[in-house]
Amino acid sequence: MPGKPSCVQLPAPSFGLNGATTGPADVATDVRVAAAAGYQWVEVRDAKLEAYLAAGHPLAALRDLARRAGVRVLSVNALEDATLHTGRALEARRARMALLCQWAAALEAPYVVVVPSPLPAGGLPEARVRALTVAALRAYATVAHAHGVQVGFEFLGVPTCSVSTLRAARTVLAELDDPRVGLVVDAFHFYVGGSRLEDLDGLRGHDVFIVHLDDAPDDAPSRLTDAQRLLPGHGALPLQPLVARLQALGYRGAYSLELFRPEYWRWEPEVLARRGLAAMRALFEPGAHGSPA
Repeated sequence: MPGKPSCVQLPAPSFGLNGATTGPADVATDVRVAAAAGYQWVEVRDAKLEAYLAAGHPLAALRDLARRAGVRVLSVNALEDATLHTGRALEARRARMALLCQWAAALEAPYVVVVPSPLPAGGLPEARVRALTVAALRAYATVAHAHGVQVGFEFLGVPTCSVSTLRAARTVLAELDDPRVGLVVDAFHFYVGGSRLEDLDGLRGHDVFIVHLDDAPDDAPSRLTDAQRLLPGHGALPLQPLVARLQALGYRGAYSLELFRPEYWRWEPEVLARRGLAAMRALFEPGAHGSPA
């Protein structure tokens, strides 16, 4: 009789530390604590990078620090309010994108993260939002390509955001049809915005560039804010089913810890980084169920 089929062993996930998690810590500290804790990646916040450069440090010094530490820069994060612009306003955002892409290339980062614009007062028709968003992303993809990087498009699950669900983001990217632009899926925004696991159906692993992991209290989505984000597994979000579905789709990119919780900013960055990595790893352990720790 034939033996039992062997279990397919998936590659171990890789993990990143997003600079929002450590709050006021500087970018060099983010690189050091990420490497010391055992992360493979660090996401650089643009404001931290600007402060680093304003202090007279060259980009090459940060790149070399990351190389020596054995951690890679995953993204420059983020071009915000990026999508509902035309004319001079769009050109200004495009110029900002060019700068972020220049920084990403110098740091050997594969991605720049782009965030949709908020809706104007009175809203906009869905078709108009989609058309403006596609046009803006097409412009940013051209800029990114010139610098050898790609665009990670991150929908925000708040009602004031012009692209607030995975389904809406997928519609935009399907119309854009450009492999230089992929999804950034943030667990907080995924669930708070009302996206469902079924909305991932049909995605291929390479359609997703980055996954942000975070948790939240058991409260009405309309009352949750970024400042309430929790370490993965310390809240009520069903994170393990999300990561299991992403793994099943063939996603093999980084899972990055992105928290904006002021309480955590009072911790020593090294302690926060270690606890955050342990919390993410726990989601991938056999029998993990994503319940609060």
